[in-house]
Amino acid sequence: MKADIESTVRKRKSIRAYEPRPLTEEDKVKVQSLITEILSDLSPFPAGMKIHLLEEGGSADTLKLGTYGVIRGARSFLCVTAENTDTAMEAVGYHFERLVLAATDLGLGTCWLAGTFNREQFSGALEMSEGEIFPIVCPIGYPLDKQTFIGSIFRKVGKSDQRKDRTELFFETKFGSPLTPEQAGSYDFPLEMLRLAPSAANRQPWRVVHQNGAFHFFREANPKSKYGYDLQRLDVGIGACHFHLAVKEKGLSGRFERLPDVFAAQPDNMKYLFSWVTD
Repeated sequence: MKADIESTVRKRKSIRAYEPRPLTEEDKVKVQSLITEILSDLSPFPAGMKIHLLEEGGSADTLKLGTYGVIRGARSFLCVTAENTDTAMEAVGYHFERLVLAATDLGLGTCWLAGTFNREQFSGALEMSEGEIFPIVCPIGYPLDKQTFIGSIFRKVGKSDQRKDRTELFFETKFGSPLTPEQAGSYDFPLEMLRLAPSAANRQPWRVVHQNGAFHFFREANPKSKYGYDLQRLDVGIGACHFHLAVKEKGLSGRFERLPDVFAAQPDNMKYLFSWVTD
């Protein structure tokens, strides 16, 4: 990205109304290049991922892709498929958010869709392998200056411009003991970028506990998606992307790891996913 991470994170919004035209050839080349770059480097969350760029035609005999009226005008869509592994959702969240932020940097609009799209229409346009999951569709294009009434309702109901206070999300040593900026030190900024990450229905299911030089990432349990995968884990992957990009921008060193025996007595509604271990 040309811009700094904070500017891009604050600029990114869920766009639901687009100019009714596909990407220009120039922008299509840029997006395809970004896709190739991301899929060639799936660290630190390796996964069997594919990102497909689909374009809807304007005539009756061309491809039609349904979003139940949630998205207006979009003619280009990104679709993500992945092997159904234990860490697939974190990987999809992390790597696709890299693409979303890069697209934002290019001036393009996007909107994560995990349920409000016609799965049958979209999957019929993809070449999916047996056993793959299809968790995400994302329109990509040129935002209209004025967003739709439905878009404003989504933002209002979902409280899209609000975020939980850090005292509800980040803890020192144990749950219930809020992590102060002084305790976070140089990681206060990456944690703030994590706090600003988008999530399904703006639930912000990530929780982070700082202990002995590591930041342990958990997800708050919520009912599973009817599609059989855990959207909260996808959201934590999105947050981890924000955190990691901020870490790299600040020149901090460390790595993501899945550690054994982290918090034997964690709350029942929390599930440990992975840790950031500082060097």
